[in-house]
Amino acid sequence: MFGLANPDRFLRFTRPLTPALWGLAVVLLALGTWFSFAAPEDYQQGDTVRIMFVHVPAASVGLMIYGALGVSSFFALVFRHPLADAAARAAALPGAAYTALALVTGSLWGKPMWGAWWAWGDARLMSVLILFLFYLGYMALRASIDDEAKAARAAAVLGLVGLVNLPIVKFSVDWWNTLHQPASLMRADGPSMPAVFLTPLLVMMAAWGVLFLAIWVTSIRTEIVRRRVLSIRSRKALEA
Repeated sequence: MFGLANPDRFLRFTRPLTPALWGLAVVLLALGTWFSFAAPEDYQQGDTVRIMFVHVPAASVGLMIYGALGVSSFFALVFRHPLADAAARAAALPGAAYTALALVTGSLWGKPMWGAWWAWGDARLMSVLILFLFYLGYMALRASIDDEAKAARAAAVLGLVGLVNLPIVKFSVDWWNTLHQPASLMRADGPSMPAVFLTPLLVMMAAWGVLFLAIWVTSIRTEIVRRRVLSIRSRKALEA
């Protein structure tokens, strides 16, 4: 795996992998969508339970994406590796999109369940909102500094700071009394939901996860090419 840190090797390895990831993502999304609509209504939530099949994957993958951003930022900051910085930068926009989708679908789900679009006192809602703000802050910081090397270092520091929020998001329903129900999927004694809901949820989580991998790998490849073009232009400008 560490051999893939070489940009040329990464490009060669991911050339056939990229279309395979996109194809798998499309298949899984189609299957997950079919399973989601084939699932029965919940006896309490009715048809609104189907929001879960988008909300939970978006929130879970959005959390994992920030983990990838933070780890990439660590390698970029400590080892000054350009591919790690490219990976961190490529993760920011899809991570923000996933987290925004989690917030929107959570609000849509919360209105019929809680009677409110938003609850400022809910620890899970607030910690996910903070996660979204970290994504926005990371992208804004990179865009606000003209020197790309300085922007990368500053953003990497912010990316590492944001890792502190991840366990808060994950365990907020256990540490505080919130409107959110306790974990029903990742439990020591196994998932608590019935198979008719668990199956589409797991398929959709796989679909959203593979979709992110497809976007991430494509974005990293694009970022590598962009930096090479900028490097060539800089050399030509110096020679001129």
